[in-house]
Amino acid sequence: MDITITGRKMPITSALRDYAEEKIGNSMKVMDIDPLTAEVVLEVEQNPANPTPARCEVTMRARGHVIRVDEHEQDMYAAIDVAAVKAARQLRKFKTRVIDKKPGGAIVDKTATPTELDVEGLMAELSADDEVVRVKEVNLEPLTEEEALVQIDLLGHDFFAYTDRDSGAVFILYRRGNGGYGLLKTAQ
Repeated sequence: MDITITGRKMPITSALRDYAEEKIGNSMKVMDIDPLTAEVVLEVEQNPANPTPARCEVTMRARGHVIRVDEHEQDMYAAIDVAAVKAARQLRKFKTRVIDKKPGGAIVDKTATPTELDVEGLMAELSADDEVVRVKEVNLEPLTEEEALVQIDLLGHDFFAYTDRDSGAVFILYRRGNGGYGLLKTAQ
C-alpha cells in the first residue's frame, strides 16, 4: 500500500500529512486489495466567495482499475474525512463488482495503463475562440460493456470511451441525465 500526498498551491504540514495518511490508509487497509496505490492531492481555493474552499482529491489504482474521489469541504480535515469515507465505499464497490464476481476472486493484472478520461480537461479544450488549446492522448482498453459500466462508476465520470473486446469498435458509454446509461457506437 503506497500513499503519495501532495499539495497544490499550498504547503503540506506534517500534521496534515499524517492525518491524510491515517484516514486514507485506514480506508485502503479495510478492503485488503493488493496492489493498491493512492495519490492524494490537497488544495485550498483562494476565492473568498466559495463556501467550501478545501479540496481533497484521491486517485487509487488497483489491479489495472482507477478509483477517484473528489471532495470539497469548509476545512481540509473535514474534506479528508469525507474523501476517506467515499474512498472506502468505492473500494467496497470495486471489490464486490469486480473481484468477487471473478472465478476464485482473482483478477488478471493488466499491463496497459488504465483509461482515465479527464472530463474537466476535455471541457477546457475549447477556448472562447473555438481554438484547441489542449490535446490529451488516451489508451482505449479492450473491455466488455459490463467492465466499462464498472469503470465509469468507479471513475465517477459522465462518459467513458473504450474499445469493445469482441468487435474492436470504439464505443462511448455515457451517463444519461434522467438516469441510466447510453452507448454511442459508430454506424457501419
